[in-house]
Amino acid sequence: MITITPVSRALVPVNSKAAARISTRNYDEFQGDDEIWNFVQANPTSVLGITMPQCDVPSLNDIGKEDLATSLTRAKLNMAELIKGDLTREIKNILWAYEIEDPRHSKGPQIGLGGMARTDQIRTEATPQGSIIRNEGIREGKARGRADIIKATNTIIGTVNNAIDDVSGAIQATLRAHADSTSPDFEVTDSRDVQHRVWILDDPTTIAFFIQLFSQEPHAYVADGNHRSAAAVMLGYENFLTVFFPAETMNIYPYNRLVSEVEDLNPEILSAVAKKFEVTELFGTKTYQPTETHQIGIYSAEKGWMRLCPLPETFDPKNAVDAIDANIVQRNLFSEIFGIEDPGDPRLTFVGSNKDVVWLQDAVDEGRAAYAVTLAAVTMEQFIEVCRQNRRMPPKSTWFEPKIRSGLVMALL
Repeated sequence: MITITPVSRALVPVNSKAAARISTRNYDEFQGDDEIWNFVQANPTSVLGITMPQCDVPSLNDIGKEDLATSLTRAKLNMAELIKGDLTREIKNILWAYEIEDPRHSKGPQIGLGGMARTDQIRTEATPQGSIIRNEGIREGKARGRADIIKATNTIIGTVNNAIDDVSGAIQATLRAHADSTSPDFEVTDSRDVQHRVWILDDPTTIAFFIQLFSQEPHAYVADGNHRSAAAVMLGYENFLTVFFPAETMNIYPYNRLVSEVEDLNPEILSAVAKKFEVTELFGTKTYQPTETHQIGIYSAEKGWMRLCPLPETFDPKNAVDAIDANIVQRNLFSEIFGIEDPGDPRLTFVGSNKDVVWLQDAVDEGRAAYAVTLAAVTMEQFIEVCRQNRRMPPKSTWFEPKIRSGLVMALL
């Protein structure tokens, strides 16, 4: 079962104009500290100055020069200023309906329920029957960084995105009916024309109804925010901030790669590649972003685009992780041919769908990378099957979009 509980003390924008000034893309949607610094300079009231305080410094050259204590003190001060300012208000004991409408989203708007989830329901080695199933490993340093921010500010800002089965459709239907019957408390349209709408739910009867409804859900699957949930566990907290979305309404987009400091596609390398993949040169193709599983693109300045289709012996189709294209590429191309055994190797750069194929090609043509590698999006069925087999997704293999916007609902501790 899944337990959802209200946020006992929630900090929210006072209205839609305030929401636009406070909220932002989450920190891990930015392509590096330089991009975050530029955003904070242009949007000094956004929560990014709290969640990434090391980037809230006078100049780009100052990033990384101060110690952790100084950065955390700045986060604490920025949070205190946000709480006492006129852009926010505190409300108690609430859930919220959260709708995201992306013009690219063929399934229409997705709507979910926000609240607090229990850390003791996360499936781990110590809790193998846990009903909230993670899909990737946890890097302790990354989780510790999120935990440090939470502890310094006494606030949870980062929200975990959970998928649920909602087989009956009752959760989606109830949320949809509420959203259609009343105006949102606040809404924001982001820079990509994605609309984010929030309805505050504070009626005790409504809250009790959803708590009971969620108790019938057997599992939830962490779609985005594994380290945010891990940070709450690390701090010994009972709960973490989350939104649960019905899985069928969610979209997964491609997660591509750049490869640097490796050999050119010389005849020896091409021969090695051909032992693992069926290779097709895509003469005259300007861009190539695969849309079908087991079709992989690779781009070099010399050869242009080629399509790689993994040979049958390169993966086990019964193993849900083994058959993920990101894993196939890591084992059979990066590790065996380029000698990049660790996905965390700095020669690999993971690029989410907030950057398109043209951006990837430019990185290669301008000499910032040797190759661009493009992968088809993981399907929702693949994602859930990995979770059900109690396995871990390859690093940076699922880019869920649209993403939860940071700073719309925060939990004061």
